[in-house]
Amino acid sequence: MQKIVPHLWFDNQAIDAAEFYVSLFGGDSDKTGITTLHGTPSGDVDSVTFNLLGQSFMAISAGPMFTINPSISFYVQIDTVEEVDRLWNELIKEGQMMMPLDKYPWSDRYGWLKDKYGLTWQISLGKKEDTGGQIITPFLMFTGDVYGRAEEAIEHYTSIFHQSEVEGILRFGKDEAPDREGNVKHAQFTLEGQIFMIIESAHDHSFGFNEAISLMVYCDTQDEIDYYWEKLNEGGDPEAQQCGWLKDKFGVSWQVAPRLLGEMIGNGSREQIDRVTQTFLPMKKLDIAALKKAYEEV
Repeated sequence: MQKIVPHLWFDNQAIDAAEFYVSLFGGDSDKTGITTLHGTPSGDVDSVTFNLLGQSFMAISAGPMFTINPSISFYVQIDTVEEVDRLWNELIKEGQMMMPLDKYPWSDRYGWLKDKYGLTWQISLGKKEDTGGQIITPFLMFTGDVYGRAEEAIEHYTSIFHQSEVEGILRFGKDEAPDREGNVKHAQFTLEGQIFMIIESAHDHSFGFNEAISLMVYCDTQDEIDYYWEKLNEGGDPEAQQCGWLKDKFGVSWQVAPRLLGEMIGNGSREQIDRVTQTFLPMKKLDIAALKKAYEEV
């Protein structure tokens, strides 16, 4: 099962967005669950899980506190021109072009866009084998205060997660100002067998990492939770820790959660879900024993 799952924060469009993406990508894409959590700081919130061509996602409708931006986008590697064009034409409706669909040195047909929900996608013609058969890949962009730290981040993440490997780093040359020679132009690496991509840019950008897109790490034991919580927290922001969420030293948001929590929320009665919700909301690092006790309370 997928270890690291992108989590998307919407104002109130999570279910609509999930249904749109599942319909658009087709194939083995599907919506796998919807749950309403009551009594959160954002009121009653809808949480939805879905799968797009082998990539699991979670999304939540929890108000306008955070807004999705291009600091984390999703790279879609497609092997036919027709499918690239179809996805581009559907995703661009009511959206915004960031890089036009055109021929580039890295792909004969590529474009970057923001869809109507604010999520950004990079649609590229290419062999799926180049991304290990993974069609949709999380893509992190290091800008502003974290520019120049992409390689440090790769080393940090691959030292924490198992089954990790740096697959390749392309660096900027001396004539690519304002980017510095030697910095990461593009890199691909794996964490827990999942592929991720990173670039960095010295150009002016109005965005940086925030909680609107976080990476959820599913854990099977309390020891796992303790390990990932400690390692991902190193040098991070202690003020950003709440109910399993944390922000690492690069500003990337993570959620360290027991896989059991998703099962409780997905299968419990209204009373059980409410008890579990009120138990995890005040926590920082999640406690499996306390969550089980709340769930099983008679």
